[in-house]
Amino acid sequence: MLKEFRDFIAQGNAIDLAVGVVIGAAFGKIVDSLVKDLIMPPIGLLLGGVDFANAFAVLKDGATPGPYASLKAAQDAGANVLAYGSFVNTVVQFLIVAFAIFIVVKAVNRMRKPAEATAAAPAEDVVLLGEIRDLLKSR
Repeated sequence: MLKEFRDFIAQGNAIDLAVGVVIGAAFGKIVDSLVKDLIMPPIGLLLGGVDFANAFAVLKDGATPGPYASLKAAQDAGANVLAYGSFVNTVVQFLIVAFAIFIVVKAVNRMRKPAEATAAAPAEDVVLLGEIRDLLKSR
């Protein structure tokens, strides 16, 4: 069983997966910062100064009644809130990650196609031998 596990780890797939998870986690932090710090502030400014990180609706007041200055204050007071701003940020993050993955997959597929096309074409001597065989069959 240990040998099988060692063989599994030694294959490229498990190591590639581990590298992908680590890079994906780091990429997620970059996208999170991109959305929160660079994309959403100008969008909020264009929409009249809306801060999407603190966009929420109070469904039920907490121990201390509202109004609350921020989402954190409402949550700390125990209020039941609908944090739609966080949801908007998460959707934008997802779209950015999905687009980045699309670009990477498209680039990989583009690199694979020429390699597959050259591998699929038979060598000249094989084609020539096939032609000779066909000529001999026709006689």
